[in-house]
Amino acid sequence: MGRSAVICTVPTYGLNGRSDRTKTKCEILCRTHIIPALGARKLRELRAQDVDRWLADKATTLSTRTLGDLFGCLNRSVNRAMARDKVKRNVVALCTVPRGQEGRPSKSLTLVQAKAVLNAAETSPIYAYVVLSLLIGARTEELRALRWDHVDLDGRPRLDPPLPPSIQVWHSVRAGGDTKTKKSRRTLALPQRCVTALRLHREQQNRHRAKAGKDWQALGLVFTTTLGTALDAANVRRAFRRVVTLAGLDPAAWTPRELRHSFVSLLSESGVSLEDIADLCGHAGTTVTEKVYRHQLRPVLLGGAQAMDAIFGPADS
Repeated sequence: MGRSAVICTVPTYGLNGRSDRTKTKCEILCRTHIIPALGARKLRELRAQDVDRWLADKATTLSTRTLGDLFGCLNRSVNRAMARDKVKRNVVALCTVPRGQEGRPSKSLTLVQAKAVLNAAETSPIYAYVVLSLLIGARTEELRALRWDHVDLDGRPRLDPPLPPSIQVWHSVRAGGDTKTKKSRRTLALPQRCVTALRLHREQQNRHRAKAGKDWQALGLVFTTTLGTALDAANVRRAFRRVVTLAGLDPAAWTPRELRHSFVSLLSESGVSLEDIADLCGHAGTTVTEKVYRHQLRPVLLGGAQAMDAIFGPADS
């Protein structure tokens, strides 16, 4: 960034430690919204009211979250310019982020819709993925990082009390491989339908491994491409849209993350307490559960795998 312009290039060194996805997002925001509007302005002549006016204009079309991301990108850029004596002060820091447009609200499947999605997914390569998303509420980023050595399909039935089949949700595809929060690192009992789906999925993956031969990537992941490589978000979205279409729903109206919202809604309607739902979702407390999933919660007062077995019943082996 030179003395003459607010931004002439996307910051290269201001996102140390951030994931490639975050860096790409910031680059897109800069090139799409900041550079066209402010890129030609002389940095020393930029005023707080110029930034306020720009943010107010963006608030007519962008969500509050996107406005916050834009503000962060611009603020970091000018801070770095100030640290390098390109400008005396950062006027962006004197501004506040206005309220933007409402983002697309998340929603949840009804029981009838959820059953239709499960039935439609039976012929899909992501059947087990859909079943786990809906019946244990794992985040899509957690399932994409799930490893077979963190899956126990047998449990310990002879112990007293017996241990059920379970998965260890200990990683995600986030930068560094950690889950979203410390509380998100959890071990979840598996409903019987999940056990059946994962057994079938492992058989399918073994067939893919045999067919791929030396081209198979032995990464130990549960959900992979036909060559054993990790799925990306686009892989999942495309496959999920096909499932939703087969279920008779509008594919443009549903995303994979809304299976997690549906999990919350279905448990709440079945009488599972807010505290138990928060634990199953990996939330640090009930505040996040109430804030993020408030439309899916019902004011009723019982734990996860047993409730889902009662709702859907076990799948045929």
